[in-house]
Amino acid sequence: MQNLQNFRDYYEMLGVPKDASSEEIKKVFRRLARQYHPDLNPGNKAAEEKFKDIGEAYEVLSDTAKRAQYDQFSRYWRQKGFGKSTPKAKSWGDTRTNGHNGTQDVDPSQFGDFESFINQVIGVGTRKDNNSGSNSNSDPYRSPTSKVQYTVPPKSTPRPARRDIEARLTLPLEKAYQGGNERIRLEDGRSLEVNMPPGMVTGQSIRLRNQGIGGGDLYLKITVEPHSLFKLEGSNIFCQVPITPSEAVLGGQVEAPTLDGPVKMAIPPGVRSGQRLRLANKGYPSENGKRGDQLVEIQILTPKNISPEERELYEKLRQIETFKPRADLLN
Repeated sequence: MQNLQNFRDYYEMLGVPKDASSEEIKKVFRRLARQYHPDLNPGNKAAEEKFKDIGEAYEVLSDTAKRAQYDQFSRYWRQKGFGKSTPKAKSWGDTRTNGHNGTQDVDPSQFGDFESFINQVIGVGTRKDNNSGSNSNSDPYRSPTSKVQYTVPPKSTPRPARRDIEARLTLPLEKAYQGGNERIRLEDGRSLEVNMPPGMVTGQSIRLRNQGIGGGDLYLKITVEPHSLFKLEGSNIFCQVPITPSEAVLGGQVEAPTLDGPVKMAIPPGVRSGQRLRLANKGYPSENGKRGDQLVEIQILTPKNISPEERELYEKLRQIETFKPRADLLN
């Protein structure tokens, strides 16, 4: 790249040829944005500057109109007269008009260097924030400290249409239940800190204001991952808890898992396999803020391997037990 002050070769910044397709440019930008993102390179100023540069290059090369203007006017970077008093250069093909068909004259002497000139032509440069008076950054691919910012487009150039966009976010059940702060990374390279509400469910949308296109909103479409223990049934939670044959006969207390952690659950004597017990207010939060119940299905499991002492006791139990489950089948 020659004389960086006066010329910025956006193709070289991204490492793509001048005839690269839009899809190729987008693919390379995403890879570089992930590589040099400030969140992944804390304290690395070189990576931060590289991230700003590739964001600036992508802003121009991803826009068909800006890219065409950049390709057309960048060949004039050796033009003399920047910062000097010279005659106007006639009709270089500036596609910005003042309300009539045709082109307008460009005076190189009005610009201190070529970079200022090309920024004016394609609409890239710095602007003042109307609220604070300080430089602000409207580029979604840059950090707020970026020095390369954008001008307010000319009146004859339409601003990007305000448009809402949607992104999908998959969460584990525990995170969907608890909510709280979550850092998400979007496909365009942005990293956002989102305060997620508790009790999220599959199909729910979380609205992020002004994070879409042109000031539109971003909607996060929530999907809750299936859980190995719990299954949602409306606002109730279903799970299975295995118990031993002796626990089933004698009853007592066993630990059952819940989204709030293990709790003690009373098992009635003589409980059946498949019987459901209810843990009140241990279910999932509903829209009105109330919680459902947790339904615990009992599974009586028999051991495959037992000790000699256990075998001896089971043999003795078989000899003295009075329960005859097949009596009705033999009559």
